[in-house]
Amino acid sequence: MKNLKEKLFEEMVQRYQRTIYTVCYMFSTDAEEINDLFQEILVRLWLGFESFQNRSDAGTWIYRVSLNTAININKRSHRHPAPVALNADMDPFNPEDSSYDQVRQLHQLIHELDVMDRALVLLWLEGMCYDDIAAIIGISVDNVGVKLHRIKKILIEKSKSVHE
Repeated sequence: MKNLKEKLFEEMVQRYQRTIYTVCYMFSTDAEEINDLFQEILVRLWLGFESFQNRSDAGTWIYRVSLNTAININKRSHRHPAPVALNADMDPFNPEDSSYDQVRQLHQLIHELDVMDRALVLLWLEGMCYDDIAAIIGISVDNVGVKLHRIKKILIEKSKSVHE
């Protein structure tokens, strides 16, 4: 029988499962890596769950732990994975999917960014406000705006050169 802590943790993971998988998709190249990263994030969340105690928003905390775990593993392994789709309704590994080419091209461009810029783009694509992005990444709100503006310009330029 599960204790209260286990039940609360399970409910939180179920509620934010999409968030965790989205981070995994951005930092992993295939289904096996995604699942491995997901498991590692769950371990880190479980280890920090008791100290979390709802001191901040659960979603913000989960994003922070998920991104930090993905970034640390990425740096440690010195891999540079091509991120995959953020849209949970499509299969990023299936070339038969109608938006496969566009998504792969976008992710290739995002993949060329450094890991912190990728994290910013991920949060922005998730529709998060600058305040939440700043809290998760650990930078000022003004810095979020400046960095996103710069990243957008870089992606537009890279996209133009791909189509030339």
